[in-house]
Amino acid sequence: MAMVCLSDFEAYAKKYLPKNAWDFFAAGADDCSTRDENILAYKRIRFRPRMLRDVSVMDIRTKLLGTEISFPVGIAPTGFHQLAWPDGEKSTARAAKAMNTCYVASTYSTCTLQEIAAAAPGGLRWFQLYIYRNRAVSRQLVQQAEALGFQGLVLTADLPYTGKRRDDIRNGFCLPPHMKLKNLEGAFEIDALVEVVEAVQGRVEVYLDGGIRKGSDVLKALALGAKCVFIGRPALWGLAYKGEEGLQDVLRILQDEFRLSMALAGCASVSEIGRHLVQFSKL
Repeated sequence: MAMVCLSDFEAYAKKYLPKNAWDFFAAGADDCSTRDENILAYKRIRFRPRMLRDVSVMDIRTKLLGTEISFPVGIAPTGFHQLAWPDGEKSTARAAKAMNTCYVASTYSTCTLQEIAAAAPGGLRWFQLYIYRNRAVSRQLVQQAEALGFQGLVLTADLPYTGKRRDDIRNGFCLPPHMKLKNLEGAFEIDALVEVVEAVQGRVEVYLDGGIRKGSDVLKALALGAKCVFIGRPALWGLAYKGEEGLQDVLRILQDEFRLSMALAGCASVSEIGRHLVQFSKL
């Protein structure tokens, strides 16, 4: 089967992953309205094409906090990558380095921070952290990530309580005995993006995570003020397909689609992307 778009990877993962693993990756909390709305929100945005623009040479590179990446798509923090592929987060780190982009490792990784760092030396890695009541646990994780060369810290601030994940409850989901949360031993959706960008007034870089399924989604997010977007579930689908190679395939497809969307919108470089490219439609 030719893998042409991200939906192909999703279909493969749904077919071949064990049901409890697929349900864990696919589901959200309660009736999953936020998950579904994150995807539908992009359909309400239309492009205003610009014609007769010179797009013979394209530059899709950007910078995250001063570090250049190949294109404005990184890998969001998601847990339990060994449920998708035996090498888990090690494969994710290697794919991110190979594609010269940023990987945000989750607190709930099934590989240690040491293993992730060793798998892709010199790669751009950030670490996602929950703020625990036991501040010593958070402090220890931050210090460990810093010592291992993780360049950024991503704080999760919107989870005072864990949501009710119905499929996980029905499946009695738990990690297999051979997997552990090794680092604990011993997004806005696009509708909110404009308000966030206006609130920060250029003082910080704004990133978006949630609902990205096509290269045109990336362009829409950047047009509305995001500096970069991050993918979660599509990265897991790529791992489920062929591990590191499959995740690189996912990133290459997004990269090619983004380049094409930029060209059709009349933008030869990321710096030319702006609010003038899009309009909101009523669905």
